[in-house]
Amino acid sequence: MELAAAKMIGAGLAAIGVLGGGIGVGIVFGNYFNAAARNPALKDELRTYAFLGFALSEATSLFALVIAFIILFG
Repeated sequence: MELAAAKMIGAGLAAIGVLGGGIGVGIVFGNYFNAAARNPALKDELRTYAFLGFALSEATSLFALVIAFIILFG
C-alpha cells in the first residue's frame, strides 16, 4: 500500500471522532431544553452548564480534526 493511501485512510479514521462531537452537542442542548422546560426558573443557571458542556464536547471534536490534519499533512 502506498504511503499516500495509508495517510488518507488514517485521516479518515481519525476524522470519525468529529461525529462524536456532533452527537455530544445534540445531547447537551437536548437535555438543556428538557431541563429548562421542566423548571423555567433555573433556565439562566442551567445555560452556563449547557455552554460548558458544549465547549468540552466541541473541543474533543476539534482535537480529532487536528489529529486527522496532522496525519494527512504531516
